[in-house]
Amino acid sequence: MNNQVKGLLYFYFNDLKRSILIFWSILLLVLVVAIAFAYYLIGVEDGMMAFGFPFAIYFYCAVLGFIAVKEYIPFAIKVGATRKNIFKSLGLFFLSIAVTKAIVASTIQELVILLANNTDLTSFMFLHPAMAVEDTWIYRVLIDICVMFFLLSFMFVIGLLFYKYGFAGGGAVAGVLAIGLLFGIAKGWIYEFVADLLKQTNIMFFCQMLGIGLLLFILSFLMVRRITIEKRS
Repeated sequence: MNNQVKGLLYFYFNDLKRSILIFWSILLLVLVVAIAFAYYLIGVEDGMMAFGFPFAIYFYCAVLGFIAVKEYIPFAIKVGATRKNIFKSLGLFFLSIAVTKAIVASTIQELVILLANNTDLTSFMFLHPAMAVEDTWIYRVLIDICVMFFLLSFMFVIGLLFYKYGFAGGGAVAGVLAIGLLFGIAKGWIYEFVADLLKQTNIMFFCQMLGIGLLLFILSFLMVRRITIEKRS
């Protein structure tokens, strides 16, 4: 790893430090409130409180992948970074974010589960996609990494389309995707696809998702290598 890539990574993480702190503070506060509420439900018949880290974390990664284009690429170009090093640094940045968040979230969940088991807190449960496979620490980490990297890469490509081709280009792609989704819902294809997916979900599905994310990110270099500071409106 050369000094330019290291410098860019330092900037990315330093710039993101405040938002990460706020995000985890809010998320942990919600978790504490959910656990406290679950204690009041112990004596209630069928009372149950559920909480899930992935949903908020996945949304955060999707937003980060999109805004990374306009927040980081222009700065990197201004300080003289090559397009190749920008591409490398963002790939390492996305992977680091996915791995770190996955490990932290799964570890906190494991600690809370241990606390709940030792205090007979039966009215609280975590929700996670790993429940469709095997709800263990390692499976949660692997699944979160796969999903988060896919979302980061997918939204990064969408962000590049908006940045490079303006609202017309990015909006056209987003519009086609939205129309396809609505058409699939209207025809019932989406419901059938999701139902079949849930029945056949295994760890290989998430590995394939990671593979698609890697492919999308690699293909994004076709736009990154020709990108400029000036974005189209």
